[in-house]
Amino acid sequence: MSDKSSHTWVALKNGVRRRCPHCGVGPVLEGWLTARDRCPACGLVYQRNHGDTWAFWVIADRIPIAIAIAIVYFGLGPRTWIQGAFFFGAVALVSIVTIPRRMGFVVALHYLSRLYWPDPDDPVPPPAASPAEHATSWCSLPPAER
Repeated sequence: MSDKSSHTWVALKNGVRRRCPHCGVGPVLEGWLTARDRCPACGLVYQRNHGDTWAFWVIADRIPIAIAIAIVYFGLGPRTWIQGAFFFGAVALVSIVTIPRRMGFVVALHYLSRLYWPDPDDPVPPPAASPAEHATSWCSLPPAER
């Protein structure tokens, strides 16, 4: 797997874990539903301009609901009103319970869009070095090997 694609998966995994997609240390949320302005560990600004993440919210919020509607439309869903009540109750419960993880995923998608399509005015720090790169960097070598 290439370094860029591995960084993508790490950033998405950190987002789903509700951690900073850049460093993986700082929390994305303050409490259950309030997004932080920046990472307390590395200083990454999560949302540079108000409304930058709306398209990613459509991906993380509306598409799962559209899949549930498609399941019902194509006849794979409930057959009785009791099954329907349980089905839609389960969809609503899962939608509510996963809001913090989806918020982290949205922040990670926004971070990746800023990383892959950079703006000169955007203060995105360079990607953190992987542990393998850090172990072989010039600074980590003993003075005799430099």
